Amino acid sequence: MSRELLSLVRCPRCRGDLILEGDPPQALACRSCGTVVAIRGGIPRLAGDSYAASFGRQWNRYDVLRPEEDEATFRVKTGIAATELAGRLVLDAGCGGGRYTRLVGAHGAHVVAVDLSTAVEKAAALCAGLPKVLIAQADLLDLPLAEGAFDLVYSIGVLHHTPDPRRAFAQIARRVKPGGRLAVWLYRRNTVPQEWINTGIRALTTRLPTRLLEPLCAGLGALGSIPLLNRTLSKVVNFSSHPDWTLRVCDNFDWYAPRYQSHHTLDELKHWFAAEGFADILELPPAKRGRLYDWAYDHDLIVGSGVNVVGRRPSLEARSPR
Repeated sequence: MSRELLSLVRCPRCRGDLILEGDPPQALACRSCGTVVAIRGGIPRLAGDSYAASFGRQWNRYDVLRPEEDEATFRVKTGIAATELAGRLVLDAGCGGGRYTRLVGAHGAHVVAVDLSTAVEKAAALCAGLPKVLIAQADLLDLPLAEGAFDLVYSIGVLHHTPDPRRAFAQIARRVKPGGRLAVWLYRRNTVPQEWINTGIRALTTRLPTRLLEPLCAGLGALGSIPLLNRTLSKVVNFSSHPDWTLRVCDNFDWYAPRYQSHHTLDELKHWFAAEGFADILELPPAKRGRLYDWAYDHDLIVGSGVNVVGRRPSLEARSPR
């Protein structure tokens, strides 16, 4: 574990500084209140999983690492290439199985990656051999990391799976340093009929045992291979049409299993950025383009599409009175 990156971790109870205990390190102890944080598998356990268990199952079960695709997706959803982040301090807020953490770390960034679920096990395995990467199990709703420290904070498809996305946004926003950048991707709010249908279906699927839900997701994966259904039925009932079978099934599980799933508007997300003091707030367009797709996207008809915004925290000089 990187001691430099561990210095950014704070006590989950009082936000005091932590010191390593044991050789090899087995715990972090708070200088102020005496709280002890266990380190298991090289991962500081700053929180227990209280609502995200499906993601532990998902990311430990499905192998979704696709380096070339991950690199392209990261650039689209953050507005920056991973190759530009060498030497930068980066926070992956909701790392899941760690595919973007691995990508950024492999390009020389110093990365702290957090997730609430047991997906941290997969992320740690994926990032083994990258000494500038620290994986931690922590809750985005109460994030025990130094504030104002990171050059880039990104959260791709995560905040909408928390009980309070606005609070989680504020937590990660406060970790961006002056002059730093924040990129967030959230599910888009669709039309009222689409939202009703999705809410009704998920009211059932989120209660199904995994032994029943996974075959259902595989069945939807089969539907996703039929072009006609991709263009029609998928606008009513969400299912993935990704060309890769494993990713299709994983995407379907990602949609129908989580306990929490909220949908948001572009104006709402931009307002969050403005309320947290960010400037240069911009929408990032989707990778897929075309006249028909653009029309459907602009009219909130693409189920599973997102709102994607990036902003910059003003530097101290820019905020100082002249």
